[in-house]
Amino acid sequence: MIKPYIQAARLRTLPLSVSGIIVGSFLAASEKAFDWKICVLALATTIAFQILSNYANDYGDGVKGTDNKDRVGPERALQSGAISQQQMHNAIKITGGLSLLLALFLIYVAFGQGYISYDLLFLVLAVAAIAAAIKYTIGKKAYGYSGFGDIFVFVFFGLVSVFGSYFLYTKQFNILVLLPAFSVGLLSVGVLNLNNMRDLESDTKAQKNTLAVKIGAEFAKYYHYYLLITAFILTLIYTSFTFKSAWQFLFILAFIPIFKQLLTVYNTKDLKKLDPELKKLALSTFLFALLFGLGQIM
Repeated sequence: MIKPYIQAARLRTLPLSVSGIIVGSFLAASEKAFDWKICVLALATTIAFQILSNYANDYGDGVKGTDNKDRVGPERALQSGAISQQQMHNAIKITGGLSLLLALFLIYVAFGQGYISYDLLFLVLAVAAIAAAIKYTIGKKAYGYSGFGDIFVFVFFGLVSVFGSYFLYTKQFNILVLLPAFSVGLLSVGVLNLNNMRDLESDTKAQKNTLAVKIGAEFAKYYHYYLLITAFILTLIYTSFTFKSAWQFLFILAFIPIFKQLLTVYNTKDLKKLDPELKKLALSTFLFALLFGLGQIM
């Protein structure tokens, strides 16, 4: 019975979700501020948030009927009947509670009782992340159905994940860290945009008004180009400002498959065939996080 829940957790999405934590952790390590306890808890909390989001998306799209025979990607748990609505609802509540507990433990380990304002700030961010994960597809005003999903991904996968994790270690505000945070956020939005382009036809029928549905296939492609190219430029700018070693340009290797994908997107007429590109870009983003991070400490 546990297998459907593992499948619904969509483990293939987890490398993308932890990419920001990896970048923030390496940046902290480059400043001699790394802490293994914070790292492990940050990764665990982020993974819990991602699984919560995946369960909520499965439930929301399943209840609304968006997941149907027209859907191109992997079959969802509610769609297939492997998990009932009530079972998924319970899984969401349990995962949400676990996410909050992990977040509270992380906050305590990072700040203790000496930084009350920071405790409150990160508690608000944790609750916001849980709410955002659930409200993406659940409810009458689910923002994923109004074209605002891109903003959620950019903020939580980029800004909160990178800058937030960096701050947990250092307790410092370094405005330059926003540049790699933007880059991870933009690459993550790129994965979502691929998903939305792939599902453009079925989402249109289901009245799921993602940004791709709103702007159409042609502009969704241009939007994709801008996302990936801007991520590259911002990382170059950060590296130029903080240059210490040629190893810092190691991240460029990760952009070889990313830029190759731009050509694939450009040449693809049938957007349903973009499904394999989601995994490629997600893994390339994970590779970027690793290579960028290693470049900071070598």
